[in-house]
Amino acid sequence: MQHIEKRVVELIEEKIADRDDLFIVSVKMHPNKILEILLDGDKGINIDDCAQVSRHVGFHLEEENVIDNAYRLEVSSPGIDANFVNIRQYQKNIGRTIQVKLIDNTKIEGTLVTLDDTKINLLQKIKEKGKKAQEVEKELPFDQIKATKVVISF
Repeated sequence: MQHIEKRVVELIEEKIADRDDLFIVSVKMHPNKILEILLDGDKGINIDDCAQVSRHVGFHLEEENVIDNAYRLEVSSPGIDANFVNIRQYQKNIGRTIQVKLIDNTKIEGTLVTLDDTKINLLQKIKEKGKKAQEVEKELPFDQIKATKVVISF
């Protein structure tokens, strides 16, 4: 299965080589023969982008006979409630409210303000009883983060 996923990543990279705004979130061949490709873009991704990648990958997989039995190819965006899996997802969400679950299962919510290769910085609102809420910047190293996702507010 790893060789299938590796080939699919190569095909996607080939297809989106001229699109610096698009990136691969994940490629997974599930045991139930669903080949799942999750793509995103710095300004989002649309259905046409997904369809083009799907046609390109599907065509080459069939031509090269990479998968020897029936499978279903699904190409989509990860969805607003999905956990982040790469640094570009953090970059595209600077300025948004996110929830971070740390490896000790502590949950922290705040506005993502900056990041680098080792950490993110959140602006967290801290409210003490009887006092006005204060904004405090909190630094969270990536090696302490278990999961991160955008907080959806209505």
